[in-house]
Amino acid sequence: MKRIALFLLGLLGAVMVMAQRADYQKMSSWVRRAVKTQHTTRRQAPALHQQTPSMCAFVRVSDDADRVFEEHHCRKLAQFGDIYIASIPLNQLSGLSLNRHVQRIEAGERHTALLDTTYIINKVEPVYWGTGLPQAYTGKGVIVGVEDIGFDLTHPNFYDATMENYRIKRFWDQLSVDTLDSDLFVGAEYTTQEDILRYAHSRDGLTQGHGTHTLGIAAGSGYDTPFRGIAYESDICLVSNAVTDDKEYIDSVNYYKYTSATDALGFKYILDYAESQGKPCVVSFSEGSHQDFSGDDQLLYEVLEQMVGPGRIIVASAGNEGGSNSYFHKSPEQESEGTFLRRYDRTYSFRVIADKPMSLRFISYASATRADTLVVSSERILSAPDSLLNDTIDLLKKQHIFEIGAYPFSFDKSRMVYEVGIKSMGRFGYTGYFFSVEIVGEGVEADFYSDTGSIRAEKDYNPALTGGENTHCVYSPGTAPAVICVGASAYRTGIVNHKGNYINSNRGQNGEVADYSSVGPTVDGRIKPDVLANGTNVVSSYSSFYREEHPTSDGWDITYSTYQDRSYPWRIDIGTSMSTPVVSGIIALWLQARPDLTPDEIKDVIAQTSIRHDPTLDYPNNQYGWGEIDAYRGLLYLLGLSGIKEITSDQPRKVQVILQDDCMRLCFNEPLRQALNVAIYGVGGSLVSRRQLTGGTAEQQVDISVLPAGVYAVQLHSQQPGLTGSFLIRKSH
Repeated sequence: MKRIALFLLGLLGAVMVMAQRADYQKMSSWVRRAVKTQHTTRRQAPALHQQTPSMCAFVRVSDDADRVFEEHHCRKLAQFGDIYIASIPLNQLSGLSLNRHVQRIEAGERHTALLDTTYIINKVEPVYWGTGLPQAYTGKGVIVGVEDIGFDLTHPNFYDATMENYRIKRFWDQLSVDTLDSDLFVGAEYTTQEDILRYAHSRDGLTQGHGTHTLGIAAGSGYDTPFRGIAYESDICLVSNAVTDDKEYIDSVNYYKYTSATDALGFKYILDYAESQGKPCVVSFSEGSHQDFSGDDQLLYEVLEQMVGPGRIIVASAGNEGGSNSYFHKSPEQESEGTFLRRYDRTYSFRVIADKPMSLRFISYASATRADTLVVSSERILSAPDSLLNDTIDLLKKQHIFEIGAYPFSFDKSRMVYEVGIKSMGRFGYTGYFFSVEIVGEGVEADFYSDTGSIRAEKDYNPALTGGENTHCVYSPGTAPAVICVGASAYRTGIVNHKGNYINSNRGQNGEVADYSSVGPTVDGRIKPDVLANGTNVVSSYSSFYREEHPTSDGWDITYSTYQDRSYPWRIDIGTSMSTPVVSGIIALWLQARPDLTPDEIKDVIAQTSIRHDPTLDYPNNQYGWGEIDAYRGLLYLLGLSGIKEITSDQPRKVQVILQDDCMRLCFNEPLRQALNVAIYGVGGSLVSRRQLTGGTAEQQVDISVLPAGVYAVQLHSQQPGLTGSFLIRKSH
């Protein structure tokens, strides 16, 4: 789930003198960019489009919203108190910002998308066991929503185990061109099995397969493979949104229709469908973007806070930025602190937050002794029109275009944010081109955040510049307080693909945090992520349509299934994109047990029951959150069984359990040599049955005919290895 922010040249460019000047203090940076683009386009090509371009944005209106929107030809799409999601004509943005009732206009740019052992590692297997085994919690009666890209709607993974029930109940493709009868802001929805299967794949399904993989992890049935998802009996509601890689599918006139506000409409669509069905819902979102500095996400966060609630949960990825340095801190005692920029590109962008006036020192190096320097003071930036400074400078006879903007830090108005975009003739840190940046100013406390690329020391050029650590890189909306934010752990270090070749992919072992998983804190100092789950070398379904278009990119395919004469791939993948649907699926199991669970209650379950692989750390922390999610222990906690000392939170490994009518069959991997004590507890914690099994057979039966219908915890205890532990069963009658 990697997303690189768009270069800030357009965003931070000089604002033109306009007949009606906008109030830029009310606008997020993406909205400011849209205003500039609108006026530039109108001046250069006034008749380019007959259709008026519009933007999907959040708008906070203090009073008389209907009249305000009518005056500016805006279309209300959703309302959350005094915050609206609206379609705004670009030529109305300036005027709307000047309206005294309008307090804020906000939109963020599009995000970018970031099983076999997964359900064993995170202890999901004992919750529902496997084919032919007792299934206490499977997600039945819960809606699993996934907002993503690249869906193969025909994949057999999205039927139930019998292949008789197709579980995708609603699908909104925001890029669909079937808009003739659609009343949605963008795209079209498909509401019947016939229409969804006829549509076959999201519009970007030929070039993307990400959503097919994440949905399979959260809710796939596994079809004829061992790669079953978590909540495999849940119903499914999908939204295929637009990300930065989907530019080819978006006409230029519609460019600003796809924003963070449009993504929020997708969350609302899923949650509204679940409400219409009277079912709890968890939404999984394996996308994200860099954290908010200027207040660009403040309305989004407030809307998310209003969206979630009892039985309404949103889960999002932490990001995959943990493998490189992107942050450093300058203390007041330091005269300066700096680092070298690294990116295989000719553009670089970063942000600096400072509490006092300071300077930025840029140095281009030909060698350790031959360099060229530019110093830009904060006073110069702030004195530029609209605090947007443009300059073109030659350093070592190479042209560099600098564009720097300044605005108050949204979390602390006493501090200033400086957004810097650099376009150069060389690639930063490659082919002999080295470029450093320093924050200069005694008594100044400041923080540096890379938006594109990474930072690192280059001792051969300037050994004094050592700034750089891999923190503060969790993505939004995972940084939102209302969202469950998921990082990734690692176990499997490689796997054999369908060609028999071993894929060596060691990103960590034994449940430790994966080396790529983004690390907190947030820019306002909160701990994120909230929890980890396995995201490394996870096998799940992939898009057959993508595979047809890219037949040679099959190196990570593990196997294939055939359904209705069509071949469907199963692929290994890596990232917090994979760990997020693991947590989403587990939360679906918990919602089946407690449909009214709130986000705060789920965080409490996570805090009380997560696995903590590193006992030397304090929890929560900015690497592991509360630890690695434990589905089974969480269920015991929710059902009130974790307080019973006789029930263990570990499961027996060498016994298979099969429910048949009024009998529970225990099938052992090897004949029973030691006595086995069997105790059955109701969900209230009371002991309802106890007996001892003996004998040298590989199978024993326990009569449960006297038990009423319901869910029970069964505790086994034996001196024979692999037989001690507990599991859940459901007696249907």
